[in-house]
Amino acid sequence: MLTTLSIKNYALIDQLQVNFTNGLTIITGETGAGKSILLGGLSLILGKRADLSSVKNQSEKCVIEATFDIANYNLKPLFKAEDLDYEPLTIIRREILPSGKSRAFINDTPVNLDSLQILGEHLLDIHSQHQTLQLTNDDFQFQVIDALAENGSLLQGYSSNLSEFKSLQAELKVLQTKKAEAIKEQDYNSFLLNELIEAKLIVGEFETLEEEYETLNNIEDIKEKLSFSHELLSNEDAGVLTNLTEIKNQLSKLSNYKQAYKDIFERLNSSLIELNDVFREVESLQDQLEADPNRLEVVNNKLQVLHNLMLKHSASSETELIAIRESLATKVSESEHLEERILQIENQIKSIELQLNNDAKTIHDNRVKIIPKLISQLENLLATLGMVNAKFNIELSVSDSFYSNGKDDLAFLFSANKGGNFNELKKAASGGELSRIMLAIKSILSKYIQLPTIMFDEIDTGVSGEISNKMATIMQQMSKSMQVFTITHLPQIAAKGDTHYKVFKEDINEVTQTQLKKLNPDERIVEIAQMLGGSEISSSAIAHAKQLLN
Repeated sequence: MLTTLSIKNYALIDQLQVNFTNGLTIITGETGAGKSILLGGLSLILGKRADLSSVKNQSEKCVIEATFDIANYNLKPLFKAEDLDYEPLTIIRREILPSGKSRAFINDTPVNLDSLQILGEHLLDIHSQHQTLQLTNDDFQFQVIDALAENGSLLQGYSSNLSEFKSLQAELKVLQTKKAEAIKEQDYNSFLLNELIEAKLIVGEFETLEEEYETLNNIEDIKEKLSFSHELLSNEDAGVLTNLTEIKNQLSKLSNYKQAYKDIFERLNSSLIELNDVFREVESLQDQLEADPNRLEVVNNKLQVLHNLMLKHSASSETELIAIRESLATKVSESEHLEERILQIENQIKSIELQLNNDAKTIHDNRVKIIPKLISQLENLLATLGMVNAKFNIELSVSDSFYSNGKDDLAFLFSANKGGNFNELKKAASGGELSRIMLAIKSILSKYIQLPTIMFDEIDTGVSGEISNKMATIMQQMSKSMQVFTITHLPQIAAKGDTHYKVFKEDINEVTQTQLKKLNPDERIVEIAQMLGGSEISSSAIAHAKQLLN
């Protein structure tokens, strides 16, 4: 229930704070006094988008805060699902900054408007002429029927299964598309994969093979040049090593005379050591050389294979070819296992579909059983509200499709007049009739499910006299199990309230402001008398007001 409402710097309200109690709370006031302002502030609490134009002083922050006692609302799972901090006394705050930006908080934790709207639906139901149109909505009509049929847990299970069913169907569609594509590509991909597998790809092999090919293909020229180099290095008479060795011996004899001689001797010695290594390497290379036409052919063929593969796959290295090979292997593997997965999903779909059909049938049967009771209760209530000839015809037919709440198509038909034809509710009922029907439905619902705090905004429009008394009695009965607010212009309804607030305007420092005041018993008599007879209060109006209040 709503326990506290605080509004600062909103529309015509400078600052307002009011505490509310359980039961039936009446709000009255002249047209234009600011009742819509209160509703606007509460709408922001419920997640409506903020508008800077609603801020009274746009240089200051607008703050609207409401406290709800939710200890008996069983909302812990919802708070957990939305990742909100649960408190038995939950505080919701909206702020509109001078910049135009808006912020929302639940128990001092920032939240987005989506979460606020979801929570708001479970806290406060503002019922206006606009909300009356809900009556013509299939979803709302199903909600009413299912509440009476106690289909809540069944619908939860059905919804969960339906979600999985649709998910599996989507996956199956994707797999079937893949399968169709795979059939076309399977043979070609397998061929490409086998080519790459047979190539036995090794990173860096291409460069190594190219070197080997150049060596084998030019072996005679290489032999000749290595042999010539070997001779120049090792000739006993005029070889480089022979001459350098002799130079080294000569310089060694000078190394003790001067540091410069010693330095040049060491440099030459180092060069000689390096040349000896070169000589040994030349000898080794000579020993390794052997003409091998067969090997040359093997290397040439492997190079040709690699070259062709790189050209075919637009690759520049074995690394890229290996990546392509792995990708093809994945595609081929997926194709091979695709049929198995499709079969598995098809079996899952069949199993869930069977469960969905069973649940949908149970839901349907429960609805069929409860519809006569709902019709009876509605027609009896509406008779007391002056609609003695109101008749309902609620038809259910089973479709072939799975809907979010079962497989039923609903026809919620209404006739307002004796002997009249049944027609859709929105076509057969006037605005005033829809208001009374909605009140009847909410009254019935309050007996079956825990409804949030409800606020009726001039639901009594178009009715008067005894009918308004009956409406007030219904709201009184509802208020025994829930918190009910009603904004009214009818004294008959105002007199039925447990608590009475008046909305009015007053000029403070030449600025018009909206105020909300809780009326004491004497003030309440005056207010109802004014509602009966206007601003000029007569003794008969006072007496009538007292009579209504007793």
